[in-house]
Amino acid sequence: MASEMKRDPGLYDYSPLFDRPKITWPNGARVAFWVAPNIEFYELEPPNNPTRKPWAKPIPDVVPYAHRDYGNRVGFWRMMEAMDAAGIRGSVSLNVAVCEHHPEVIEACVERGWELFSHGIYNTRYTYNMTEAQERAMMEDVIATIKRASGQDVAGWLSPSLTNTPQTMDLLAEYGIKYTCDLFHDDQPQPVNVSSGKLISVPYSLEMNDIPVLSMAGNTSRRYAEILKANFDQLYEEGAESGRVMCIPLHPFLIGQPHRIGPFAEVLQYITGHDDVWVTTGREIADYYYEHHYDTVAAALKAKRGG
Repeated sequence: MASEMKRDPGLYDYSPLFDRPKITWPNGARVAFWVAPNIEFYELEPPNNPTRKPWAKPIPDVVPYAHRDYGNRVGFWRMMEAMDAAGIRGSVSLNVAVCEHHPEVIEACVERGWELFSHGIYNTRYTYNMTEAQERAMMEDVIATIKRASGQDVAGWLSPSLTNTPQTMDLLAEYGIKYTCDLFHDDQPQPVNVSSGKLISVPYSLEMNDIPVLSMAGNTSRRYAEILKANFDQLYEEGAESGRVMCIPLHPFLIGQPHRIGPFAEVLQYITGHDDVWVTTGREIADYYYEHHYDTVAAALKAKRGG
């Protein structure tokens, strides 16, 4: 058993939902609701990574490349209109290569006051096998590119294609990143254990992500809408006791298809039509949590450890 316990990376402490400090959101909101479009760029012939191939078939494979390119050409704009209509600012999980390839997309986000956070440079370049120096270079490139393109400091991080190294979380804290979306372990923000500084996880749900639900599980658009509403309804009920977070992670090449946008737009209107919902961004959730809850939660976790 002791040897098995060593396999736990210790990224966060166990904290059962029924036994933790209460979370409150602004104006007594039950749910902090945010939408995270993944605005990505996939290369047709990306560099080889020995751990993972970006495309299933031999490259160049134009079919998945062009399918995903639909998102930046068409799907993004359709998705943006639905979000505008519901009064929702996006928190963009951004492959920063989009700043060079499709600056019009970035301009539209900035005009709307959307948050830009990091999803690496290209989604076809993974952090697997990166040295610390290489990962630092990637982070520095991302931070500088987003600052140059939008004037924003980077607050959040979702690693490219959800790939990490053992030093990722420590480096995020060192570079002043406030929150990570790479941990899918809770419905409330939680402190992440790092060697120095502070880092939290902000809930970013794989279960609500359109790729697993639509592409991998093969659900219809109408069924996806039902799943999103059911997820919200449960969190809204529980949030009367202690605040919850709901995130809808999106990919414009999927949700922006003509046959999917209607049910999605209905969901946004349904959620934002409720009282006691804080319609916000990842950055704002992190900032509020740090100011009002981080110290209390961290102290409670330390006490449980016997510290």
